[in-house]
Order: sequence, then C-alpha cells, then structure tokens
Amino acid sequence: MNGIRANDKELLRLGLNLPGFVERSRAIASLPSLGLLTLAALTPDIHEQTYIEVPDINEMEQLPQGYDLAAISCFSAQIGEAYELADRLRAAGTKVVMGGNHVSAETEEALAHSDCVMIGEGELFWSSMLADCESGNLKETYGSMFGNFNLADAPLPAYGLLDPSKYNRVTVQASRGCPMRCEFCASSVLYTRKYKQKPKELVLAEIRQLKAMFPRPFVEFVDDNTFVDKRYWKELLPELAELEIRWFAETDVSVADDPEMLESMRKAGCKQVLIGFESPVEDGLNGIELNSNWKAKRWGKYKQAIQKIQSHGIRVIACFAVGLDGQNKGIFNAVLEFVTEATPFDVQITVPTAFPGTPYYRRLLAEDRLIEPRAWSKCTLFDVNFKPTGMEAEELAAGFRRLGVELYADKMMRHRREGFMRQWKDNIICRRRAQKEAI
Repeated sequence: MNGIRANDKELLRLGLNLPGFVERSRAIASLPSLGLLTLAALTPDIHEQTYIEVPDINEMEQLPQGYDLAAISCFSAQIGEAYELADRLRAAGTKVVMGGNHVSAETEEALAHSDCVMIGEGELFWSSMLADCESGNLKETYGSMFGNFNLADAPLPAYGLLDPSKYNRVTVQASRGCPMRCEFCASSVLYTRKYKQKPKELVLAEIRQLKAMFPRPFVEFVDDNTFVDKRYWKELLPELAELEIRWFAETDVSVADDPEMLESMRKAGCKQVLIGFESPVEDGLNGIELNSNWKAKRWGKYKQAIQKIQSHGIRVIACFAVGLDGQNKGIFNAVLEFVTEATPFDVQITVPTAFPGTPYYRRLLAEDRLIEPRAWSKCTLFDVNFKPTGMEAEELAAGFRRLGVELYADKMMRHRREGFMRQWKDNIICRRRAQKEAI
C-alpha cells in the first residue's frame, strides 16, 4: 500500500488538489515497495511469487486465488485497510504475514488480523519464516527491534516482478538509519541503532538491473539521510555518472557545504534533493533531535544553503512542519516569508505526527497531548491529532490549510521556479567568467 492520505475534507478540497502538491503526491504513490521486492529476492526459486499493488486488487472482481501466503506492507495511515484485506485473505484460506514499522510497534494489534508479524529488519528472518510456513509450523512473530542486518549481504531486489509500464520512478536503498535521530522520525531509525551503508558495488548493480528494465529510469534513493557518509558518495558519484540516470535523494542541509560534491551530484544525474528544514524560526528547532540541536545550529544558514544547492542545477524540496513545540500562530507567515525569499523549487508542509513506536508518540501520550491516541488513520502528516503548545489544534488545522493554498498557488509556484532558474543561471555565468579570467 502506498500514496498520500488525509482525512481533513476542507484540506482535501483546498490544499491536496493544488498542482504543486498533487505533483509530489503522485510521485510518492507510484513508488513500488522496495521492502517486499527485497524479500522476494530472498525467496527460494521453488516458490512462485507475484507482486500486486493493493489498488489493483481493489479493482478485481474477486481476491487473487491460489496463494498459500500473502505478505502485506503498508504504513500507519492505511493500516485499517491493510487489516481489512488481511481478514479477507485469511477467510479465503491464505495465510498472511505483515511487516513494517507500524506492525513492528503494534504487534498484538496486527496479530488480530494476521497469522504472523515480522518485527524489524525482515532480511534477518524471512527465510526461516518461509521454511516454517512450508512445514506447517509458522510462528506468530519473527525478529525483534534493533536487529543488525549487514547491508553487504543485501540481495538485488526482485525488480523483475514489476510491470515497467506502471512505474515512472523506482527505488534504491544505499543506507539505513540516520545519526540525527529526530524525535518524530518514523523511518528506519526505529529498528536500526546505527547508520550503515550498502557497498557501492551493490548499489551500482541494482541500478544496472533497473536500466535493463526501464529505458531511462528515475531513481529515488530511499535512504533516511543519503549523504551522511560523504567520502562514500564522492567515490560512488563518478561511477553513477557513467550510468546516465536521473535521481532524487533525501538529505540534510550539510550537503550545501561542499561545492565539489554538489557539482559531482549534478554530473551524476541528481535532479532533486528533499531537505527537512522543519522550521524557519529557531524556537521550533530546539529539541527536535534526540542527540543534539544540530538543525537549530544550522538555522541561520538555511536560505544560503538553498541558494548554493540550486546554483548547481539541483532542485530543493524544502520540508517544514508547522505546529512544533516552540512555534506559535506566527509560523504560517514565517514559512511563507522564508519560501518567498529563499525560492526553493518545491515545498512540502506537514503537521507534527505521532507515529506509533516513536519517541514523539511516547512523549505526547505521557503529556496527555494526543487527541485520539490510537487513531492511526490520522497519521497522514496532514491531519492534526495533538494539542500544540503555541495555539489551539483548530487554529493549527485552519492555518495549515491557508498556508497550503498560498504556497501551492500558481503565482507562488512560478515565483519559486523562476528563483531556482535565476540561481542556476547566475552560477553558470559566474563559472564562465571565472574560466575566461583563468585563460
């Protein structure tokens, strides 16, 4: 299961129908599940397997028939639908195994709808689970949080199960974890204690496999923080350039500190980077990371960082969370002013979301600030389900809607794109002038 969801009907009417938002949401919705494709690659050849997107199942007159086992992957906002599908499959005689962050955190809940729950990194116990299922000894749970799978042992994902005509973007993972350890992060940091990198030879092999399937693939690196190990990437980028692909990555703002690396990224086909700036005001950044106030220390150079990155022809998707502790009702104007001045090519706004299993969820629950503690369908990043410190929940929801309309309006989108082109062209002119002077 994939895609973007929201329950706020007014937001759906106003914000989620705006061109800029729809563009990114469609890109996310079209991504295949790398987790399932990786496990498929670990499945012995004696088993027949297929990869099916849930929307395709919903369009069928009846459930797919003849399967002994179904593996379901989804995120918190869709877990209700996943459980409904699991119930239907089990009623039809198919055993169901579920995995992912949500069921790893809410195992007992998931076991009410599945035969088996995989906890943490699935590569560590997928083969054991299959063997037990085949022998009729399937256990209720496999794995544990904070296992330690070695990415050097990662298989080439089973991309061959995909129908190339259905996907305009494909996923590759080069690392897991993130040293920032943001309180609200619901990504691989939930089950990986330390940052780990996949050998570059494996990454290149995966991309070559994709190139054999797709004429000119657009790759999304699904790492939590792609460029943590800059030495690794400086070795990988020249080889990546030879493969002539286009790609996207999520990173932190420190990538702006290295002009040489930015130029190598551009030459290697990097078209977009997504950066979690989180807040344009310093107060909202205090306490975000569990280990340090790293982003708060960088806050004063945010605009300069966007300019540096975009001057190399790499588009910045700037991400902000409105309603963080320390922010008040002025945050909406602050985001709008920042975006107007910095002109990132794209913007993504969210509200703080307490995903199960995260330190943020535990803290808000202890502080009695969750409005509906187990309303997983509201874990969308766009629905307010907590009590902010600087305003009322209703004020946050209304301000978020207004900000979405302003940020994704045609005039603002043109302004951002013109700003990006201006930054890029100015850099090209400066480089040409420097080359002439050198001659």
